Amino acid sequence: MNLAMARPDIHDRIIAQRKLRLAQGRIRSRRSISRRDGVRLELDGRWLTGFCSNDYLGLSQQFEVIAALQDAAGREGAGSTASHLVCGHHSLHEQLEREMADWLGYPRALLFDSGFMANLAVQQALLSEETDICVQDRLNHASLLDASRLAGCRLRRYPHLDSEGAMRQLKNAGDGAAMLVTDGVFSMDGDIAPLRSLSLVARMQEALFYVDDAHGIGVIGEHGRGCVADAGLGVNEVPLQLLTLSKALGGHGAVVVGEDALIQHLAETARPYIYTTALPPAQAAASLAAVKLARRDHWRRDKLTELIASFRDGARHHGLELMASETPIQPLLCGDEATVMALSATLEQSGFLVSAIRPPTVPEGKARLRVTLSALHTVDQVKALVEAIAKARDVVLYQKSLNTVA
Repeated sequence: MNLAMARPDIHDRIIAQRKLRLAQGRIRSRRSISRRDGVRLELDGRWLTGFCSNDYLGLSQQFEVIAALQDAAGREGAGSTASHLVCGHHSLHEQLEREMADWLGYPRALLFDSGFMANLAVQQALLSEETDICVQDRLNHASLLDASRLAGCRLRRYPHLDSEGAMRQLKNAGDGAAMLVTDGVFSMDGDIAPLRSLSLVARMQEALFYVDDAHGIGVIGEHGRGCVADAGLGVNEVPLQLLTLSKALGGHGAVVVGEDALIQHLAETARPYIYTTALPPAQAAASLAAVKLARRDHWRRDKLTELIASFRDGARHHGLELMASETPIQPLLCGDEATVMALSATLEQSGFLVSAIRPPTVPEGKARLRVTLSALHTVDQVKALVEAIAKARDVVLYQKSLNTVA
C-alpha cells in the first residue's frame, strides 16, 4: 500500500478537532432540565430563573395550549404516521396553515417540521441551477446559509443590515435566478432588518425577497404579525416568509407563507417536505391554540414592552454595554470568551440561568450574554437580574485584575 496516498482517518481527525476546541475553551455540553414552571427551571437539583428561553409570549405551558395538545393526542395518537403526501396530512395541519395565512394576510401557507427544514426546502426548490444566486445578510441564521450551500446555488453575503451592499451583490449576480434573503429579527443581536429598503433592492434587481421572521412573529408589530407587516409590507413585496412555531408560539415546527404558486411548487417539489413524516397532529393542535392566543392576548406584547424598557433602563444605570435592540433579545457584549463564561457561571450561582454565546455562533471578540425576556417574567425579576449582572461584572473584573497582577 502506498502510505503517501492513505486516506485521512476520520477518528484521528475528530480527536484533533476536539483537542483544538479544548484548547480554545469552546467545548459545548448539554445540561438536562428536570422540570419547568413558567420561567423557573430545575437544573442539577436547583431552581433557577431562566433568561435564555425563546418562549417570548409565555405560551409553551399555557393551559389552553396544553389542553389542545392533550385532547388531540388522545384522539389522534402520538404521531402522524406518514409524510404529508402519503396519509400524514391531517385536518389539524390544514387548520393551522389556514390560520397562519389569515393572520399574516397571505394567500397560502405550508407546514414544516422545523425552520431549518423549511429554509432548506425554499432554496432547494427555487434555486436549482448552478447559475442561480442567493444574496444574504452576513449575520443570517445558519439554516439560511447552509441551505444555499446544500441547494447548490451561489451564495453571496453583504455586510449586516447594509441594503447598498445587497444591491451591489445582486448587480453582479449574472443571469441566473436571484433571491434576496434576510432574517427579520437577528437571533444573536436582537436588531431588525431594514425590510423596506431591502424590498426595494429586490424589486429593482428582479430578485425574490424571502424573510425568515422566526424571532419576530408573535412579538413585533400590531397583533404580533411580525416584521414584514410592521414594515408595511405584504405578499407583493415579500412573496415568501418563514414563521417558526417554536419561539413566541411556544411549540414546534415552522410555516412558510407566500404566493399561491410558490407554495404549490414547494408542496410538489421540496425534498424536505416530501420526504419526511408530517408533524404530529397533536402538535399542530397545540400551535393552532397558541396562534389564536397570540392574536388575541395583546397584553403579552404590552408586558414585553414594559420588561424590555425596564431591563434597558437598569442596564444603562449600571453602565452595562447593551446592543441596539428593542426586541425581547437583549445581548450584553462581553468581548472575550473567558469573561462571558465567568459571568454566566456567576449568574447561575446567584440563581439566574443566562446563556453565554461564543464564537463561532458570533464573531470573534463579540462573545455575549444573550438575555431573553418572556411575558411571564415580572418587573422585579428583571430588576433582580440587572443587579446580579452588575455584581457579577464587578466580581469578574476584580478577579481578572488579580490575575493580571499575579
